[in-house]
Amino acid sequence: MNTQKGGFTLLELMFGVAIISLLTSIAIPVYRGQIEKTDNNNAITHIYAIQVCIERFYTENFSYPADIAQNANCLPNQGLDPWGNPYAYLNIIDGGPGIKGQVRKDKNLNPINTNYDLYSMGKNGVSKKQLDNKDRVDDIVLARDGAFVGLSSDF
Repeated sequence: MNTQKGGFTLLELMFGVAIISLLTSIAIPVYRGQIEKTDNNNAITHIYAIQVCIERFYTENFSYPADIAQNANCLPNQGLDPWGNPYAYLNIIDGGPGIKGQVRKDKNLNPINTNYDLYSMGKNGVSKKQLDNKDRVDDIVLARDGAFVGLSSDF
C-alpha cells in the first residue's frame, strides 16, 4: 500500500515564491510608469482645453482673462490637474509693467510665452520660474504661445 501524499516540497514552494516576487518587482514599476504617463497626458489634454477657453475669452473680450477663474465654467476637472493642484495661469500681455519678472523662462532666461503662461506644477506640486530647475522637470507647460504643450524637460 502506497501512503505517499501528493504535495509540494519546501524547495518547490520557495522557487514559486521567488518567481512571483521577480515578476512583481518588474510589473510594479512598469505599472507606476504607465500611471504617470497617463496623468501627464491628461494634464496635456486639460491644458489644450484651457487654452481653447482662454482664446475664446480673448475673442469675445479682446483681452486675456486676468486670472483663470474668469473661465471657471469652462475648466476641465474644476481647474485641477491630475495630482489635485490648480493649473497656474499668468496674463503676461495685459499684466502691467511688473509682470515681466514673473514669467516662465527657458534655460537661456528667455520668456517661453508672450501672451500668457499656463502650466501644471506636475506630480511634485512644486514649480520655479526657470524651466531647467530640478523642481520643474515634471511640470507640464504651454510654451511658444501654444506651439508646444508637454513636459518642461522636453522643451
